Amino acid sequence: MRVALLSVGDELLAGDTANTNTTWLGARLTERGATVDRSVVVPDRIDEIADTIADLHERYDAVLVTGGLGPTHDDLTMDAVAQAFDRKLETNDDAVAWLETHRDYERADLAENTAKLPTDARIIHNEVGVAPGCVVESVYVFPGVPDEMKTMFESVAEEFSGTIQTVEFVRVDEPESALLDRFEDLRERFDVTLGSYPGEHVRVKIQSPDAAAASAAADWLAERVELVDE
Repeated sequence: MRVALLSVGDELLAGDTANTNTTWLGARLTERGATVDRSVVVPDRIDEIADTIADLHERYDAVLVTGGLGPTHDDLTMDAVAQAFDRKLETNDDAVAWLETHRDYERADLAENTAKLPTDARIIHNEVGVAPGCVVESVYVFPGVPDEMKTMFESVAEEFSGTIQTVEFVRVDEPESALLDRFEDLRERFDVTLGSYPGEHVRVKIQSPDAAAASAAADWLAERVELVDE
């Protein structure tokens, strides 16, 4: 399953808020075997959000949208989802009833746009906050508040799947450029995917759907490099 992530919010583009949702979702989807092939951040503008959703929907098996849900002036994501699929945006009575039953809200207490969803959307109830999410075709819409997003994602996590990869990391205390010959040898010997991430040390990521191959490749490399002292 190929997945795209779409984050909505001027605050993300301005650097006012760290986009931790993308990192968390990427990790959880990868754990389930789904492949995250694209991550996009867009501003709080309906047309741009809608156009991006429509484009990603055509190209990927699923699109996960975070941010811009709620009743305030810059919560425009549901409007954009409705526009992308040429649907009306209307108060969802089932969403209101659930909030009344499970979250002790009265309809009169809810701000006007809180429970507005695109027509025929499947509701994702918000166990932590107020504004519901939804699914329209293969587009999943979640709040930007991390605790709310995580809880709502877990309620639909089983809908994402693929080939689960075994991942091994080797922490190397050598310059990345000095490792190129050993990386080449490793790729020739083992049917694995390799990535290297420099920083205080080099983290070498080895992954494969074959657990034995990933482990053997990691052991082979560990024997031929200077490892970081634990």
